[in-house]
Amino acid sequence: MEAAVITLVPLSRPETTGEVTRGAHRLLAAMNYAAIPEVGLPNGRRADLMALGPKGEIVIVEVKSGLEDFRTDRKWPEYLPYCDAFYFAVGPHFPQDILPPEPGMIVADAFGGAVTREAPSTPLAGARRKALTLAFARLAAMRSTLA
Repeated sequence: MEAAVITLVPLSRPETTGEVTRGAHRLLAAMNYAAIPEVGLPNGRRADLMALGPKGEIVIVEVKSGLEDFRTDRKWPEYLPYCDAFYFAVGPHFPQDILPPEPGMIVADAFGGAVTREAPSTPLAGARRKALTLAFARLAAMRSTLA
C-alpha cells in the first residue's frame, strides 16, 4: 500500500486576509464585541474590522495577510484617533516580531483567534466616542437592511 502524499498549497493574499478577518471577527464576537468589517473612518481610511464593546469601547483591528502587506502599508497610526484600542490581526505563520510593539496582537485563522498581546487603552474623548458610536450604529443598521 502506497502512502498518501499531502501537498500544502499556500493561500493567496486575499484568501489569507479573508481567513484572518473571519477568525478575528469570531474572536471579537466571543469577547462580546459587535464587529463589522470595512468601516470608513472620518479621515478617509478604512478599518478592516471595527467593534463596539459592551461598555461602549471602540476597537479597530487591522488585518495583515503577510510580510509584504505590512511593509507596504504604514497607515496604521492613522487609525489610533478613532478607537480606544488598536490591534493587528495576523495568521499563525506571520513573523510577529516585525510588527511594532505598541498595538495589541491577535493571531487568527478561519475558525477563530486569540489575543496574544493586549492593546493599550487610550480612551476617546466623549464627543468623538458619541459621533463614532452613532456612525457605527447607522452603518450596521444600513447594512442589515440591505442584506
